[in-house]
Amino acid sequence: MKYKLNGKEINIPDEELDKLVDTLEISLYEAIDVWLSDNDYRVNETVKELEKKAKENHITATIHQAKATEKKERKKVERKVDNVKDNLIERLKDYLESINFDNVVISKVGKMIEFDFENEHYKLDLIRQRKPKDKA
Repeated sequence: MKYKLNGKEINIPDEELDKLVDTLEISLYEAIDVWLSDNDYRVNETVKELEKKAKENHITATIHQAKATEKKERKKVERKVDNVKDNLIERLKDYLESINFDNVVISKVGKMIEFDFENEHYKLDLIRQRKPKDKA
C-alpha cells in the first residue's frame, strides 16, 4: 500500500498491515498509524510520555544495576576414583623416571604428569574419550 505523509510517498507492505489488523483487532487506519509509529515516520505521544517518565524515575538505571543479594554456596566437587587412569598415570610416572627425566611429578591425580626434559618443562594430560551415545 502506498501512503502519503507530508508530501512524501511511503510504501507500506500489505502483509504487515494485514498482520496488525488481525493480531491487534484494529482498523486499517489504526494499523497504518501503528506501522508509521513503529518505523519512525510518526512520533507516538503516549510512548514519548512513558519514556520521559521512565527516565525521570531512573527505572532503566535501577534495572541495569540490579544484583543478586545472596551468593549461592558452591558444592565441593568430589573426584570419582578411576582406577584405570590412576594406574596408567602411575606407570607413566615410573617409566619417565626410569629413563631419567627430571622432576617427574603427578600434578593432578589420575590426570596430569609434569616433568623436565632437556631444560624444557612438559605436561602430559590423560583424557579418556567417552563412547558416543547411540542415536536411536
